[in-house]
Amino acid sequence: MINELKQARLDKLNKIREASVDPYPAKCGKTHAIKQALDNFDNFSKSEKEIVLAGRIMAIRGHGGSTFINIEDGSGKIQVYLKKDELGEKKYQFLENFDLGDFIQAKGSLFITKKGEKTLLVQNYKILTKSLSPLPEKRHGLKDEEERLRKRYLDILFDSELKKVFIKKSIFWNSVREFMVAKGFLEVETPVLENTPGGADAKPFITHHNALDIDVYLRISAGELWQKRLMVAGFEKTFEIGRIFRNEGMDAEHLQDYTQIEFYWAYADYKMAMELVKEMYCYAAEKTFGTLEFQIKDFKINLGKEWKRYDYREEIKKFTEVDILKTDLDEIRKKLSELKIKYEKNLNLARGIDNLWKYCRRKIAGPGFLVNIPVIVSPLAKKLEDNPELAQRFQPIIAGSEMGNGYSELNDPIDQTERFKEQMKLREAGDEEAQMMDKDFIEALEFGMPPTTGFGVSERLFSFLMNRPIRECQTFPLMRPKELKVKNHESEKNKVENYNLGINSKQAEKILDKYIKDPITKLHCIESKAIMKKTAKQLGENEEKWGIVGLLHDIDWELTKNNPGEHCVKAIKILKNEGANDFLIETIVSHGYGCVDNKKFEGKKRTTKIQYALAASETLTGLIIASALIQPDKKLDSLSLKSLKKKFKSKGFAANCDREIIKECEKIGISLDKFLEIGLKALQEMSEEIGL
Repeated sequence: MINELKQARLDKLNKIREASVDPYPAKCGKTHAIKQALDNFDNFSKSEKEIVLAGRIMAIRGHGGSTFINIEDGSGKIQVYLKKDELGEKKYQFLENFDLGDFIQAKGSLFITKKGEKTLLVQNYKILTKSLSPLPEKRHGLKDEEERLRKRYLDILFDSELKKVFIKKSIFWNSVREFMVAKGFLEVETPVLENTPGGADAKPFITHHNALDIDVYLRISAGELWQKRLMVAGFEKTFEIGRIFRNEGMDAEHLQDYTQIEFYWAYADYKMAMELVKEMYCYAAEKTFGTLEFQIKDFKINLGKEWKRYDYREEIKKFTEVDILKTDLDEIRKKLSELKIKYEKNLNLARGIDNLWKYCRRKIAGPGFLVNIPVIVSPLAKKLEDNPELAQRFQPIIAGSEMGNGYSELNDPIDQTERFKEQMKLREAGDEEAQMMDKDFIEALEFGMPPTTGFGVSERLFSFLMNRPIRECQTFPLMRPKELKVKNHESEKNKVENYNLGINSKQAEKILDKYIKDPITKLHCIESKAIMKKTAKQLGENEEKWGIVGLLHDIDWELTKNNPGEHCVKAIKILKNEGANDFLIETIVSHGYGCVDNKKFEGKKRTTKIQYALAASETLTGLIIASALIQPDKKLDSLSLKSLKKKFKSKGFAANCDREIIKECEKIGISLDKFLEIGLKALQEMSEEIGL
């Protein structure tokens, strides 16, 4: 049905062009917005002044020689009246080519109809845009949630309340900017692409900078470490409103890319920042919404009343009976399980305490400030002078959630270095949100940064004041494409998920036992399977099937180890006899492309995700095992990611492990550092089986 309607519009488009009329002219003769015409209706109608209005056709009603059309622009809507007697036969008949959704301009004079409706009597008209797809029925609109977000332009077109949301959002950020400038802060711009992401506990997005041939990160804060450098440079008050990116989960309060403001204020501390933040929130709320009273979820919030102080330790103790300054990881795990709070496998003490707090905060209405936050979860904040276990840090609390984060900034370069080192230990233990060491920032601090307070808040605050999920408050939220493009030109027919491979995991294990007797070769195959499964998990692929590929990749090695030119060749016959399909066979032999001296594979190149992954994974096993063997205790668990990276860069070490093949991980969207981490974790988890 949609195709038929679209074809009908295409036919009309052709008729318009056949009449030598441009259906998409660049020039418009509009003299007034519709709202201007309506606001000045009496003056215009009395003077019979000709005006030109323009807008989208939202309704068409024909009555013999008369046609009424409702048009809308960004300011309002009006009825226009077209008469055959006024326009002439040819011009009037040409209206048959118009549809709902088209844009037109209409020239004429204003009058009131017998029914009392303000109307434009048209003397001439012009098409501005011919629409080819029919608009949804206005009374039904877009009901499907995903379709609404995907076709946001239609959602806004039919939902006037939603349109107001984005108008208010603009007012909100402009009012924040206006407030900061009035307080003497200088607006600055800092890099979005960083060598080291800093300023927050968050997992960054990674991309590749082709010109410099380096991996870089999209920033996870609005230039925190850069703005502090500006404090070193002599600026005393700076702020930035900009986009930040965090490669984390999505829910009613969290997105991966959003707008945030951060400010930094020299010669001030966190207590002074609290007063400024309260004033800023009230100013922006009043400017945007005209009130300080809000209904947010189940909470009634009045920003104008006194803001309470909530003690981090006491609030957690009150709701969970856990004293965070006298606890350990085992107690926290037990309490999280008791409260049915999910937590990551490699939970550390800092993350465990944070999970407990997130449980407690939902019960606090606010408005107020969370204070006395532990240093262990505050790597960039100064310690309290009377209690070094706690930080000079605060977070506004509104309707059960944190609405920003601020503190007295750490400006002791030695202390900051030690905090970064502790964070790096957490990263190496598997905490992807822990902060990275930024040596350049430390160097800047060594030149001296004055006492400084800083604060940041995201557009979550606006979404809460609107009482809408944050995704609803983004004009065009990121959506998964309807038709996912497969990286590296891997077609859908070549995706491993579309095959049963001809054999399952148990059969693969039996095949391995049948053809591989040497324990070292067998272990290498099992190690390759482990890294392939971890890689599949990272990419959202089928772990079992990728594991089969890794397990059987060297199935002919014992037959060909003395004749490398035959490696991967004899595998074809073996796998066919065992029931493997062509896809599995082609994937397995691909790891020999460029390495095997055989004319059968001459000119062959890896092209699919799973082929790149296999070659990189089975090569990486050798580098990891070699790196573990030179540890003092020859244990995989003693091998750090940092050490593995150094061994990768040392080309003389384990020289037979081709670094360029390992780097093929980048062709499937995984950075080298991440791939080394994946491989190391995979083998450490099976260290007992490996015997290292």
